[in-house]
Amino acid sequence: MLSNRFCDEYVIDMTDLQCERPSTEPRVSDHIDKIKDMITQIINNGYAYEVDGDVYYAVDKFPSYGMLSGQRLEHNRAGERVAVDSRKHHPADFALWKAAKPGEPSWDSPWGPGRPGWHIECSAMSACYLTHKFDIHGGGIDLIFPHHENEIAQSWAADTESNVSYWMHNGHVTNNNEKMSKSLGNFFTIRQITERYHPLALRHFLISAHYRSPLNYSVSQLESSSDAIYYIFQTLQDCKDALSSFVQGSTENNANVPQVNQAAKDCIKKLHVEFQTKMSDDLQTPVILTGALQEALKFVNSSLMMLKKKMQKRAQLQLIQSLLEVEKEVGKVLDVLGLLSTKSYAEVLQEFKDKALKRAGLAEDEVLHLIEERAQARKSKDFPKSDKIRNDLTAKGISLMDVGNETFWRPCIPSEPQVIQTADQRALTVEEKESKPQVNQKVEEILVDQEGNGPHTST
Repeated sequence: MLSNRFCDEYVIDMTDLQCERPSTEPRVSDHIDKIKDMITQIINNGYAYEVDGDVYYAVDKFPSYGMLSGQRLEHNRAGERVAVDSRKHHPADFALWKAAKPGEPSWDSPWGPGRPGWHIECSAMSACYLTHKFDIHGGGIDLIFPHHENEIAQSWAADTESNVSYWMHNGHVTNNNEKMSKSLGNFFTIRQITERYHPLALRHFLISAHYRSPLNYSVSQLESSSDAIYYIFQTLQDCKDALSSFVQGSTENNANVPQVNQAAKDCIKKLHVEFQTKMSDDLQTPVILTGALQEALKFVNSSLMMLKKKMQKRAQLQLIQSLLEVEKEVGKVLDVLGLLSTKSYAEVLQEFKDKALKRAGLAEDEVLHLIEERAQARKSKDFPKSDKIRNDLTAKGISLMDVGNETFWRPCIPSEPQVIQTADQRALTVEEKESKPQVNQKVEEILVDQEGNGPHTST
C-alpha cells in the first residue's frame, strides 16, 4: 500500500534525526467504529445534525467556540474559505461525517455510507488512547484554526469534562521567509539535506530556534550547525583520548581521589540549573545550545590544555575527576536534546568529515595530496602556493591545522556560499536540457476547508 510505504519512509527519516518512536501510532482506518461512536454521542447530546448523509457540528451551540484561536464566531464571513452550503444551520458548521461520493473509499454508518470529516478523527483517537483529558496536544501553528478549534468543540460535545492542559504549536520552516510548501515548489526533503549534511547537524539547526518561532532555512545556518556539532564531538573525543591513559590507572580503585575543583562544580551547577529552568519554561532549546553548554565545552578544552602541563599528582587527579564529571553532565544534556549518537565519537566525526568531502566535491586522498603539496611548498618557501592551497580548501569547507610537524584537516564553514537545490530546481536542471520551460509561475496553495477535504498533520 502507498500509505504503508510512506509511513515506512517517514520512520527512516525520523530515526536518522534521532526522534524517538511514539508508543502508539494509530491509523484512522483502524478506528472507524470509535469515530462513529463519538459522532453518535455528539448527535445524542444535541450538538450535531444529519443532512442527506452528512453530519454537521452546530458551532453556535458551543459558547466557547474560538477560545483557542481568539476568533469570534460572528466575525467569520461566510463564503471566504468554503462555498456556502444552504443545508447548514450556520455557515461555520463543520462536517463530522461526509456522505460517500462516487469512487471514494467509504464505510457503512447510521447515516449511510461515507467517511469521517477532517477533525473528528483526532478527537476520537486521542480519546481512545489518552482519554478525554490529557496534558499536551501538538501541531503546526496553521492548525490552530479551524482544526484544533473544532477538535475542542467536538470533544467537549462528546464529553463536557474533556480538556487539554497545554497546546503546543510549532512554527514553520520557511524558505526566503515564505512557508515551505509542495505547491510552491520551495521545499527541501529531509533526505536532500542529509545527503550533504549529517542528520545531527539538521537536528541542531531545527532546535536552534524556539519551536513556536518560524525558522528560515539557509545553507549558512546548516553550515553553522554542522560546525557546532563537530566542535561538540571533537571536544568529547579529545577529552576521551586525554583521559584514557589516566582513568584506568589513576582514578579507578583509588579511594583518595580528590573532589572536583570549584570551577568544575560551578560549571556543572550552572549547566544543570540552566537546562532544567529553560527546558521547563516552554522548551527554550536555543538558550541551551548557546549558553551554559558552550561554557562547559570551553571548560573541558581549557582543562585539557592544563592537563598537558606539569603539575602535582593530586592536582592532576583533581583535574581529571573534574573533567569526568563535566563531561558526564554535558552528555546528559546532549542525550535529552537528541544530539548524542549510539556510535562512538570517532565514528560520528568521520561521518561529518565524509559529508564535508561530499560537499567539497573531493575525495580524502585528494585532500591528503594537497596537504603534501602544501608541505612541499612551505619547505621550498613558496608561501603564495602554500596559502593558495589552504585558502582554496577553506573556500570549500576544509580547514587545515598545523600541529607540530604534522597537518590535519577538519570540516569548517566554507568561505564561499554553498547551494542546495529545491525539488523543483533539480527537476528544472534536467528539463532545461530539452525544452527550457517557463518556471516562474507560482501555484496558489490550496486552502484546507472546514469541510474536511484536506490532509493535515496533527499530534
